[in-house]
Amino acid sequence: MPITHPDSPDFASAAEQTVWEHLCVQLPDDAVLIAGQRITRDGAEVEADLLVLWPGIGMAVIEVKGGRVSLRGGRWYQADRSGERELKKSPIAQAQTAKHHLISYLNNASSTPVGRAVHLVVLPYTELPEAWDPPEAPRAITLDSTDLPHLTDRIVHALNGQTHLGYAPLNAVQCAYAVKLLRRTHRAIENHQLLAREIADEGNALTREQERAMALLRFQDRAQIIGGAGSGKTHLAMIKARTLTRRGARTALLCYSRGLARHFQLLTSTWPVEERPAYVGLFHDLPVLWGAGTEADFDGTAVTYYEQHLPRRLAELAAVRDPSELFDAIVVDEAQDFADIWWDALQPCLRDPQQGVLFVFTDEHQTVFDREGRAPITLNPFPLDDNLRNTRTIARTFAPLTPLAQNARMDRGAPVQYVASTAQDAVSTADDVVEKLMDEGWEPGQIALLTTRSRHPVQKEQIELYGYDGYWDEFFAGTDVFYGHVLNFKGLERLVVVLAVNGFGSAERAPQLLYVGLSRARALLVVVGDGAEIWDAGGGVVWERISGG
Repeated sequence: MPITHPDSPDFASAAEQTVWEHLCVQLPDDAVLIAGQRITRDGAEVEADLLVLWPGIGMAVIEVKGGRVSLRGGRWYQADRSGERELKKSPIAQAQTAKHHLISYLNNASSTPVGRAVHLVVLPYTELPEAWDPPEAPRAITLDSTDLPHLTDRIVHALNGQTHLGYAPLNAVQCAYAVKLLRRTHRAIENHQLLAREIADEGNALTREQERAMALLRFQDRAQIIGGAGSGKTHLAMIKARTLTRRGARTALLCYSRGLARHFQLLTSTWPVEERPAYVGLFHDLPVLWGAGTEADFDGTAVTYYEQHLPRRLAELAAVRDPSELFDAIVVDEAQDFADIWWDALQPCLRDPQQGVLFVFTDEHQTVFDREGRAPITLNPFPLDDNLRNTRTIARTFAPLTPLAQNARMDRGAPVQYVASTAQDAVSTADDVVEKLMDEGWEPGQIALLTTRSRHPVQKEQIELYGYDGYWDEFFAGTDVFYGHVLNFKGLERLVVVLAVNGFGSAERAPQLLYVGLSRARALLVVVGDGAEIWDAGGGVVWERISGG
């Protein structure tokens, strides 16, 4: 019997359960069988009904369709007790799309390609005619009820048909690695579905208040919303992008941070299709999507590629883009990270560069990069005064660093803890703090360890091993301690944050880096570092509130 995930699936149909049971009997012990594997990539979520990972053989993505399925005049139909209906999408196309997303996700997270893969459709309650051989659904990948006793043979046959492509089948190590990545991603998607339901909860009074604040600007085409950490800017940016899309505007939702972009993609994938923005993700991924070369193709430094080359290429590509692919509206979160050249590149992406809708959400005190950009908006900024994330104790700690006074709306919470350490030993001391917190009963998935200068060794290892998508899905899965850097954690949060102050790089950036780090914790904040260095970065009042002095 194969390794199965989950152990007892909640099947969407009896047809899926039937195919699952046959595969459980036929697959060998070293194979892996997964039900309902979901992947979110580029803002779109796909699901493989069943996924087979078979060391030495390959990967098979299986779409299952119950009832009596037929193909007439290029259209697919499904009949059951309730009658016959046309399927909106070809089951072959569904399986193929899921396969491409899975391969892309796994290959992006590994230097070794996933190898031989095939997509199949299984129709357990249909018997196909003997003459079946449509071009889009050859018999080799379209299986019916007569194939159920021989499903593994048919999978092997289909995968062997890929040998001419030169791909080797995945081995046992690749299989185990793929399973770890995929189950983490699945958990991340599930967590965002729970978050979407929480946001939609009518009892969430604070969220409703923020939505009312956003409604005040509904007749504005351009606006800048400013607010400190925890003021709900990211949530409001998503509300605005969703509202614009719902009203028929082709909308882009952009940011600079990879982690925040992944959060956007996972959460927007839970929305109805008609409410999902046309583009969701990194500013820098948009020009690449439109045809700009990758960093590997660029003859120059990474800084030049991202900060100058890609923005210029975006403006050039927008100028020759079909108007149907440009945007009616653009929403930017964490806009303080954008340089002027980036704003110059974004405006041509609007169908109406001068009057098109542009909403930006910013916290000027989180400007931790050497960029002096200003959004092309003349309306006075709209301030957000409430802190809806941090306990009052945590909000009070970083309050002297905020550009705007905030009204802390949450409970008082636990005192901020300080652990003395040199900057050189801050990371190892923070590791000890994490172990102590888990001994006290905190779950690993509730804790983030953030650094202010060099990255934690675990962070480096995870990015190298899993790639950026896998690394961030580790965070959103919420099962393990997360190791990150304050620069990459803007717009994000965890219940407990251990902030390892292991230096700042420059005195000019120190107050902003400290501000970001202190404001990421929702319930408990532990600061590890040299008191004198923290004093220099945040001032006497901040130090007193951290140290309890």
